[in-house]
Amino acid sequence: MANLVEATTNQQFEDFLAKAGKCLTVVHFQAAWAPQCGQMNEVMAVLAKEHTHTTFVKLEAETVPEMSEKYEIASVPTFLFFKGGEKVDRLDGAHAPELTKKAPCMLFMKGSSQEPRCGFSRQIVGLLKEHNIQFSSFDILSDEEVRQALKTYSNWPTYPQLYANGELVGGLDIVKELAESGELENTCPKAVTLEHRLKTIINQSPVMLFMKGNKEAAKCGFSRQTLEIMNDTGVDFNTFDILQDEEVRQGLKTYSNWPTYPQLYVKGDLIGGLDILKELKESGELVSVLKGES
Repeated sequence: MANLVEATTNQQFEDFLAKAGKCLTVVHFQAAWAPQCGQMNEVMAVLAKEHTHTTFVKLEAETVPEMSEKYEIASVPTFLFFKGGEKVDRLDGAHAPELTKKAPCMLFMKGSSQEPRCGFSRQIVGLLKEHNIQFSSFDILSDEEVRQALKTYSNWPTYPQLYANGELVGGLDIVKELAESGELENTCPKAVTLEHRLKTIINQSPVMLFMKGNKEAAKCGFSRQTLEIMNDTGVDFNTFDILQDEEVRQGLKTYSNWPTYPQLYVKGDLIGGLDILKELKESGELVSVLKGES
């Protein structure tokens, strides 16, 4: 996903903040040795799909000691929230209950959604997937503090526990009842379809270019030529790097019925690739097309 990135240097971190501008940036100071960080990365992956205008940055705390010292990172995981390059909030530790308020649907279970480690967890994961519910999970076996604290927080003594928009839904029996009554889909948000994702990204900007690389660095000759043509027009446009998101890269080919990249969209409609742009430039129509005038 293009809005879920990893910074390995101070400069990369600063660049991501600068590129995000006034949009929200969530930075996860993590460590590879901490299992809680892996769980929180799963949460971030779900949030990144849901909130395409927010940038999510993973940062190894020990590889950027200057940043860790500057922002007083004393433990991992720690989350910092930035807008306009300024820190506006922070969340210290794997406080999954607080993170669930930012996630549409959160399952606290034994194991992961890929590898449940008890029968109850396996059954609830199966039900959620069967009903196409979008959710992320937290392995309570990886963090005893969260495991015990959540029982008090929720006043629910057993696992798994399912939350929707920060509110406790219940355990396996409740989810089974909701599934049988047809209410589960109304209680928990369904997974965002690929088509919906594509439409959202395409309409992020009136002029949207899907390419290999970005405005600063094209990663193929066709994308480089397209950027040169677009920059010469003086029309503002945004880019999406298809190399960062294989799902979008493959899905957009089918959605647009256009097998190659780059692809240019204006006000949600496909204009075409490099050859089309060259033709429009030669005919003098390119600028008016980019402005949606023809």
